[in-house]
Amino acid sequence: MKAYVGQRIVLASATLDEPLRDGEILEVHGADGTPPYLIRWSDGHVGLFFPGPGSVLRIGEDHTGTPEPGATAGPAMVPEPSPSSASRDEGRHVHDWQVRVRLFESTDDTHAEAVLLADSPHHLVARGQSTRGPHDRPVPEIGDEVAVARALRHLADELVATAQGDIEALTGEHDVVVRPT
Repeated sequence: MKAYVGQRIVLASATLDEPLRDGEILEVHGADGTPPYLIRWSDGHVGLFFPGPGSVLRIGEDHTGTPEPGATAGPAMVPEPSPSSASRDEGRHVHDWQVRVRLFESTDDTHAEAVLLADSPHHLVARGQSTRGPHDRPVPEIGDEVAVARALRHLADELVATAQGDIEALTGEHDVVVRPT
């Protein structure tokens, strides 16, 4: 792994209930961009960091929005945002949104509830259900998959509708349409 001064680093959390961590590399103490790194974390803490296996999700662009020469992404890293989105916001930070799914099963019916836990104080909630037909074999996993897929599809629709409403409120425009892709 190699990184350079000014790049952003994003770390995976140890458990699902912990947020991701991100920070800016202030100093590189290893040879040729290798660890350890002195990092200013987004919470203001500054510390020396020795990355462990699988801990780094991404090493980002430097503060100017251009990749450092020789910067590489390892197999555990995700693709970088486009330069246009990176240059828009120098003070980037990581948002950790989670979707929690609950299943309620009865003999032939499965109900799923998907909740989006995000930065907003209001959580989006969507539901889906499946019913086993009279001639279908009893395979609970299939009912779970169908009910969850339907709940997630409804959740996605609600999130797009929320974004459309937010855009309308900010711009004063009516009938805003957010394309699904």
